[in-house]
Amino acid sequence: MTAASATYPLDLIRTRLAAQRNTIYYRGIWHAFHTICREEGFFGLYKGLGATLLGVGPSIALSFSVYESLRSYWQLQRPDDSTIMVSLACGSLSGIAASTATFPIDLVRRRMQLEGAAGRARVYKTGLVGTFRHIIHSEGLGGLYRGILPEYYKVVPGVGIVFMTYETFKMLLSSFPTSH
Repeated sequence: MTAASATYPLDLIRTRLAAQRNTIYYRGIWHAFHTICREEGFFGLYKGLGATLLGVGPSIALSFSVYESLRSYWQLQRPDDSTIMVSLACGSLSGIAASTATFPIDLVRRRMQLEGAAGRARVYKTGLVGTFRHIIHSEGLGGLYRGILPEYYKVVPGVGIVFMTYETFKMLLSSFPTSH
């Protein structure tokens, strides 16, 4: 949560820069930073932070829980399989589980980040809950999962590699002698 809070303005700026299509409103990171501060105030850099913080803890907890459960089960069933490949597969599946569970809150965060961008009218006047209600009312429950497939394309290799690296470093570090 600390890391998410510290880097949040960059995430907001990235979202706004990526959302530009025909009209270029922000000419770069620094221009976006200054423009948002000028037009929306300093706290404009933190639009959607609440949604992010609400989703970070459950996402990480779910990812680790699913990973450890799958890895333990796999090792009981097939103890001779490569630790690296098992961690890659289990990590990928844990990423899918965590993303599926927390994607609606991530979608709300992105929508809130875009609110007020480039002089747009405010749509979600009631914050997190109002944004959820607006999406469900205007797009149905399926609207909360709009864009989940690209999320999976990012998460499957990304989280798999994170857990594979985690297990590799655990093995490497455990091979060093400890001093007392």
